[in-house]
Amino acid sequence: MVPVVKGFFDSVTGTISYVVFERAGSACAVIDTVLDYEPNSGRTHTASADAIIAFVREHELTVQWLLETHAHADHLSAAQYMRQQLGGTLAIGTNIMQVQGVFGKIFNFEPSFAQDGSQFDRLFGDGDTFAIGNLPARALSVPGHTPACMAYQVGDAVFVGDTLFMPDVGTARCDFPGGDAHILYRSIRKLFDLPNTARLFMCHDYPTESRPEPAWEATVAQQRADNIHVHDGVTEEQFVAMRTARDATLELPTLIVPSIQVNIRAGEMPPPEDNGVRYLKVPLNTL
Repeated sequence: MVPVVKGFFDSVTGTISYVVFERAGSACAVIDTVLDYEPNSGRTHTASADAIIAFVREHELTVQWLLETHAHADHLSAAQYMRQQLGGTLAIGTNIMQVQGVFGKIFNFEPSFAQDGSQFDRLFGDGDTFAIGNLPARALSVPGHTPACMAYQVGDAVFVGDTLFMPDVGTARCDFPGGDAHILYRSIRKLFDLPNTARLFMCHDYPTESRPEPAWEATVAQQRADNIHVHDGVTEEQFVAMRTARDATLELPTLIVPSIQVNIRAGEMPPPEDNGVRYLKVPLNTL
């Protein structure tokens, strides 16, 4: 099966959201949506999500799934807004419970916050199968960037989350809580075992001077040949040494503090306090 894939690039966060479907009028899945957020004011907007909603309605699609590849640290998920507008089953990997346990403590969430993934409609394990209308789909556990990272294989298309970037950009960082460069290497090799013609769709792109326009699709063969961090011939030890040294130079993502608090809640904002206002916390000298 060769599904139709439509990507939506958010230039502020470098995120690509996707709609994947068989044809106009069919069921679809929406993957890794973005809720626009102003860090200087704490205001949210829905322009990015509304562009996807307009596309879904224009093509008379029915949203069957809202898929998250992981709890993102660089943008807020618009999954709750999308579900309110279009419906759909909201899903993520089962190891989200581990991520909730770590960050629920860091942000000192309210005692009623359940660290069991119940904020999501479906928790996928490695190899779980599902369908998007007539399209066969499979969830693949690909931890390393975070423990809960999932890829979704829909026909010949694979949405790899934050495992791989475009070949000229490389791979995801592994220095968040629960991240592990050894494990990421093995997850990437798992993706490289897919057919060479499989289309891999990235969750992020950061254009370079030599490639100023964003891109987000490469085949397995292209990644195996050209990925600057993990092409064929790079050993696990070499990759871990590179990744460890590189991660030590990286600053935290600009939106990690608001993003994690919202995304481990499945895109819900924290509950309102006694004045009716919802607040996001900033833990001092912790992250």
